[in-house]
Amino acid sequence: MARTPQSGTQHALRAGDYEAVIASVGATLRSLTFGGRDLILPFDADQVRPHHRGATLAPWPNRIVDGRYTFAGTHHQLPLTEPARGHAMHGLVSWLEFVPVDKGASHVTLEGVIEPQTGYPWRVTVRTTFALTSLGITQSVTAVNDSAEPAPWGAAAHPYLLAGSGRLDDWTLEVPAAQVLQVTDDRLVPAGLAPVDTDPTRFDFRIARPIGHARIDHAFTALTADDDGAVIARLTDATGSGVEMQWDAACGWVQVYTFDQPGGGRDAVAVEPMTCAPDAFNVDRYPYDTGMITLHPGESSTAHWRIGALA
Repeated sequence: MARTPQSGTQHALRAGDYEAVIASVGATLRSLTFGGRDLILPFDADQVRPHHRGATLAPWPNRIVDGRYTFAGTHHQLPLTEPARGHAMHGLVSWLEFVPVDKGASHVTLEGVIEPQTGYPWRVTVRTTFALTSLGITQSVTAVNDSAEPAPWGAAAHPYLLAGSGRLDDWTLEVPAAQVLQVTDDRLVPAGLAPVDTDPTRFDFRIARPIGHARIDHAFTALTADDDGAVIARLTDATGSGVEMQWDAACGWVQVYTFDQPGGGRDAVAVEPMTCAPDAFNVDRYPYDTGMITLHPGESSTAHWRIGALA
């Protein structure tokens, strides 16, 4: 009997020039290619997924500061999964085994259940569908609250995008966001919203331009959608080749991370559409709408995003 790879059961999808592999652990987009060109930073099937690469994030994306929040008058303490900064990081499903409930040559639907636990005492069923078409790969994430009480909710994707050849510093980035969430240097604790032109070299990518030496690990909001209601971020290399990511109005925030790692990294750009802001469950701390969703018993919430090639 063959051993299951460390990243879980592999679901290979194909449509035209696109190929993708979805790993069952964390409902992870492990690889995505167009005509053999990587559109995201992949990892090996028999590898513990690094840096949440391609994972589905829920029931919150990003961080909950100190792992503490209050919901419906009750205080909750989550395990600190980012110990260096002392936060609860990227939700509870990124290491959850998802099982297939529908599968075809170009799509797969996976389902996992968040069981009630310390810090998050609600049962939520998470169903996600990955579908390849001529436009790329679309992921939808739907949550259903199977508990008897309302539950806080948020979701996001975590792909590391690749423009193509050359250095990240020379790639061109476009993100139609007017505001950036400023954070503390040491722990990345939210410190308030600011216009992106407060520091345009680092944060203003409303008009496509080279990334240069900018180091970014920030959430952006006040997003501008196109005539079809889609928000589109684009990353291209010097040849004009690249990748785009788009999402709908369910995601009012996007995290951009230039993957600056001690001793290396900076070879991809994480673009993470999020239904809510960092530390969103602590809504009373902030003078802006964090986007936290309250799921009432039996209620559902869905978000979509798509990644496609730019030729």
